[in-house]
Parts: sequence; C-alpha cells; structure tokens
Amino acid sequence: MISIAHIRGSIEAITVGALLVAAAAAHAQVLEIGPTGAVTTYDGPTAFHADGTSTAIRVAEPVRPRAYRSASVDSHPDLRAAAGPGGAAALATNAAIAAQISPALVEAVAWHESRFHARIVSSAGAIGEMQLMPGTARTLGVDPYNSQQNYMGGARYLSSLMRRYDGDLVRALAAYDAGPGAVDRYGGVPPFKETRAYVGAILESLSWRASLATGSDVSR
Repeated sequence: MISIAHIRGSIEAITVGALLVAAAAAHAQVLEIGPTGAVTTYDGPTAFHADGTSTAIRVAEPVRPRAYRSASVDSHPDLRAAAGPGGAAALATNAAIAAQISPALVEAVAWHESRFHARIVSSAGAIGEMQLMPGTARTLGVDPYNSQQNYMGGARYLSSLMRRYDGDLVRALAAYDAGPGAVDRYGGVPPFKETRAYVGAILESLSWRASLATGSDVSR
C-alpha cells in the first residue's frame, strides 16, 4: 500500500492544502495537511482550492469504499494482487510519479473505477484499470488494454484535469467521472448522484489513507 508521504509537492498534486476529506458523515472531521506537515481539522466535508479558499461540499450516499477501507491484504484478492510485485500499487506509483500527481490518488481512482481489474470494459466502453474511453486513450497515445499504459494514461489525464481546474481536486475528479464538459457547464460538480458519490468515495479513501499516515482516527 502506498504511503501518503509519496504525494508530490506541486500545485497540481494534493500536498499543499491537501484535499483530504472525511466524507462519510455530516459531522466527520476533515484533515488538511499543510506544507510543513501541520494538521488542521474542519467540521464537515470541505474542499480546499488553489487560491487558498475552502468550501463545504455535499456528497450523495453511499460514499464509503468499504472493501478498500476495511479489507486486509490477506483477506481480499484484489488488494492481495495489488500489493504484489508488478501489481496495482507499483503501477499506480510509477504512473503518478511520471505525471507528477499523488500515487495515493491514482490508486484510489483505479480502485473505484475497476477494483484494479485489467482489460475490463464497461457498458459505456471505458477500458481497463483506470477506465479510459477509447478516444481518450487515443489522444493520450496509450493502449488501454496494457496495464502499464492504462495507468500511465489515467494518471496523465488526471494531471491534465488538475491543471485545467487550477489544482481543484473536487472538480478534477468530477470531470474524470462525468467529463469536463459537464463540470464546465455546471460550474463545479454536476448534480448527478453517481458523480457526487464517486467524488465523495475517493475523497474518503484519501482521508482514510491520511489518517493511517498521521495516526488520526477518522470517523467511519
């Protein structure tokens, strides 16, 4: 499993003013990890923007990635495979470092998109671990059926979305799920239940990972 300490220190990444959100409940704590490592808590799901402002966010239920949060590596086959040599953790780390974003973010997106399953195709036509659409894969110049390239493409796409939205992780995740057009049209997270649940689930995964790294107790 990848340490939160691997998060890169750029504005496109999520180190400075990290968007580490406990989205599980209305009164869950939100942890902000500052550039010096100081931890600030907020009462409720909160998004931190590149300009230094923060806003409360609402997410649809259910948002808890239960298997990812609670299963041990030994008891869950997907996590056991991910932790092995050449597994999802290593692929996510390499792709994230190349794209200069957080390995924890890439791993969380892959889990929620595909449960780390290679070469699967969704009903909408999205392919592989990072669920790349064929057109997106062509634009990125990757073979979505090749796991290494799938992660590389997904990480590069996430990185481009972070730049497009000035480091706003909430909007970047919403765009990864619903498309940039929908995010631009609504000026933020679209009012789609699936997209709001998707964003909340990944934010909670990142919050959980941060709680492991800091020893904090994030409400379940």
